Amino acid sequence: MKLKQAVTGIAALACMTTAAHAQSAGSFYVTTGWFHLAPQSNSDPLTVTSIGGSPTNLTQPNTGAKLDSADTIGFTAGYFVTDHIATEFVIGVPPSFDLEGSGNLSQFGKLGQAKQWSPTLLFKYYFNAPTATFRPYLGVGVSRVWFTDAEITNSVFQANVLHGPTSVSTDSSWAPVFNAGFTYAFNQHWFAGVSISYLPLSTTAKLNSAAATPVGTLNVQSQTKIRLNPIVSYVNIGYRF
Repeated sequence: MKLKQAVTGIAALACMTTAAHAQSAGSFYVTTGWFHLAPQSNSDPLTVTSIGGSPTNLTQPNTGAKLDSADTIGFTAGYFVTDHIATEFVIGVPPSFDLEGSGNLSQFGKLGQAKQWSPTLLFKYYFNAPTATFRPYLGVGVSRVWFTDAEITNSVFQANVLHGPTSVSTDSSWAPVFNAGFTYAFNQHWFAGVSISYLPLSTTAKLNSAAATPVGTLNVQSQTKIRLNPIVSYVNIGYRF
């Protein structure tokens, strides 16, 4: 009986030790889940910057654009540097955003679309003990953001506002990330989590149009600064090693 109690006690101690190290310094974890990106967007008026190679500064008043929300699958990988501090790399399958007209451009509805890439590095501080089931955290980090497959898809908008077929390019930028969330441990390995992030982010969209005129085709260049400022929520399931 004493031997059985001793073995049981040792086994329990081993389990406690394993659990204690599950969220402590030196442990790795991975997660996957669903990102919802909700841009708090607006833009500057559309401005014509060049006609036929000649610089201009023609602003079209009460014109603008905004981005709709998007969803995608995400992945993270993290490492606990200490019992309370972790670094985390975040990436998602690039979501496709629809660009909607606002102001005088709202009559055209969807103007175009683009895919966003935003790999992120976070530094997170976890509260509560490493063995706690519930661990809230605060984080801060940086994201590198760029867009691909940007295009104007609205032919009526191209013909009436941009005066011809138009290509789009956007600049890339670094953006700070502010993050908060929590994890809930089911055991020493599996856990679930929820987080919310905010990125103060803007990009300049440059439009290059081929405008048909009586004297031939003229190259017309326009641009607008779009402020995205997305709020990003992430619901996930994770595994600690």
